[in-house]
Amino acid sequence: MEEKPLFKRSVKDHWYVEYEEASFPFIQKGWVLPADRFMEFDPFILMAEDWFKRGAFSDHPHRGFQTVTYVVDGRLEHIDNAGGRDILEPGDVQYMNAGWAARHAEEGVENDIAHTLQLWLNLPKELKNSETSYQNVYGEDAPTVDFQGGSIKVFSGDIAGVKGPLSSAVPITLSEINLTKGAEYTLTIPENHNAFLYVLSGDMDFGKNEVNLKKHGVATLSYKDGGDVNKGSELAIKANSRKSKVLVYSGAPIKEEIVPYGPFVMNTMEEIREAYRDFHNGKFGPPAV
Repeated sequence: MEEKPLFKRSVKDHWYVEYEEASFPFIQKGWVLPADRFMEFDPFILMAEDWFKRGAFSDHPHRGFQTVTYVVDGRLEHIDNAGGRDILEPGDVQYMNAGWAARHAEEGVENDIAHTLQLWLNLPKELKNSETSYQNVYGEDAPTVDFQGGSIKVFSGDIAGVKGPLSSAVPITLSEINLTKGAEYTLTIPENHNAFLYVLSGDMDFGKNEVNLKKHGVATLSYKDGGDVNKGSELAIKANSRKSKVLVYSGAPIKEEIVPYGPFVMNTMEEIREAYRDFHNGKFGPPAV
């Protein structure tokens, strides 16, 4: 019996990030995934692109979701109140499962301007009270597969015959694809995954509808809602300029009502109020310093 060809993805929607200057120690901010569109991004909630110096994201709490932070430039110091402390450099990724009670700080190092992409990834209801955990994935530890005209670095998921080291509570894929001018690549990711991409540099065409995007371009992709997690789908990518680089994220929708409010993401407003009460009553533990 002849196998059916894999689902070929198209660009569903696309836009360019708009930036606003911010008051020191913040420098500039833009929304890669705008916070008011979280229902269509499921399981992703938002993605912020930030430039900041030390003091911008000092000690603060989280509950009910995960973060995936990619360092674009500068150095980022992570500090948490469980004793964790590390410095991430360009091309490194930090994963956090906030679970029931994270309390941490994300700081620029010394006089650096840290430039980061922080993705908020939902947790299903049964995991919102899970244990808090952190994982640093250094760029050199993520497997890279070379091909004619480029390479793909896999941070999370099974892609291109390798497995990324990032282990999230909700399985996702995250890959960084680098192409030279004229190079083409077909990315295979699960057909049931909602997915989006962000162009870090260059000029590229995406999907079977060949939508062109340049630096700061964002696209959401078509997918098979309720499809088979074990069956792949294909995203065609072509570079039109040298040093073209794109990040592609994918994950299966959780399909639950959520309430993102302040530093918390819960299923009801009462759970949000409970999170604030718990934080003010000291249940999140001591400050991250």
